[in-house]
Amino acid sequence: MGSSLETAQRATAQLGEGPTWDHASGRLVWVDILGCEVHHFDPGRGADMVVRTSQHVGAAKPCADGGLVLNLRDGVALLGPGADHGTDLADPGSGPAPWLAHWPREGCRGNDAAVDSAGRLWAGTMRYDEAPGGGRLCRVDETGEVITVLDDVTISNGVGWSPDGRRMYYVDTPTRRIDVFDVSAADPGLVSGRRPFVELGPDVAGAPDGLTVDATGCVWVALWDGAAVHRYTPDGRLDRVVEVPTSRPTACTFGGRELRDLYITTARRGLDEATLSGEPLAGSILVLPDAGTGLPATPFGTIASQVVR
Repeated sequence: MGSSLETAQRATAQLGEGPTWDHASGRLVWVDILGCEVHHFDPGRGADMVVRTSQHVGAAKPCADGGLVLNLRDGVALLGPGADHGTDLADPGSGPAPWLAHWPREGCRGNDAAVDSAGRLWAGTMRYDEAPGGGRLCRVDETGEVITVLDDVTISNGVGWSPDGRRMYYVDTPTRRIDVFDVSAADPGLVSGRRPFVELGPDVAGAPDGLTVDATGCVWVALWDGAAVHRYTPDGRLDRVVEVPTSRPTACTFGGRELRDLYITTARRGLDEATLSGEPLAGSILVLPDAGTGLPATPFGTIASQVVR
């Protein structure tokens, strides 16, 4: 098992987030939320394609047709395949609404998101001022139907599922917990029985942010202000700590040809110049080679007529 953290992509993201490995393209998809950027990074060539959005973008996930589903400030939209470097997503207010789901709320934006085994997006939101209870977790299907799963969260963050699909893990960051739900065997869109899976004690620095689940059922979570990624076994036991050379790792995922490399996004937001001078990799993408084995991401099921152009 690898143990040496490397720099995958040197960047200066204000709020790097939401890494997802796109099997079809062999690229890492990630976003700079506050920079309004969606990145497609090719580790083999070191090349990065950037799509710029007109709104803050909380997450971007691959679609079955080769495009992306975007969790934007005002809702969820679809970006068609083939966007070139430097593409700007048109202002949604400038023409016919190109939304899959449109839910503008004053002072709110989209945050982390994930796709379940049925191809539906679980999209989180939060208030810019991080007011308690101001966020939601919604489930959005390919027809644009929206189901509010949780409506009293603060900073909706990491979402992931166990390898057998029977558990869903979820983070509302200020709770300092990873919660777990039971998933219906008949419909992976139905969850119940929310309870704590891991509660961070007072001796643990930082708070849980984005997460991923590996092929053995272990949960890996980035600790915002904790300079680390923790791995927890399926019974909630901490069994590995990956130290990160910047205080604000935000999320992680497995990628590479065999899904064995752990990619970690980081942020510069809120760090003063003195701190940044000591953290030159803040805002970059880091990678831990041969960290384990991940689970392949399920693409979101798209409808061509609703693609953002």
